[in-house]
Amino acid sequence: MPAPRKYPLELRDRAVRMYRAAEPKPVIRRMAEELGVHHEALRNWIRQAEADAGERGDILTTAEREELAALRKENAQLKRANEVLRTASAFFAAQLDPTRPR
Repeated sequence: MPAPRKYPLELRDRAVRMYRAAEPKPVIRRMAEELGVHHEALRNWIRQAEADAGERGDILTTAEREELAALRKENAQLKRANEVLRTASAFFAAQLDPTRPR
């Protein structure tokens, strides 16, 4: 189960919308103080929103992050399954061939 979020998703969405709609772009630190959030949290939210909108190519989108996490989880499960199968195969091979040295 993931850790609880420090800030509600509604606050995050509203803060990103406010930043993107503002002209000229406000200072992130000042805007974060007004919203009562940490400035680095706001900066990360804005970066992620820009990546999701296709405006940044240097970080993964939310969908890509979710897919990567799912693939890593699946990979770990497959590695565990392979280890179990390898161990079971060695065990049964030893049972079927008693002349084999242990």
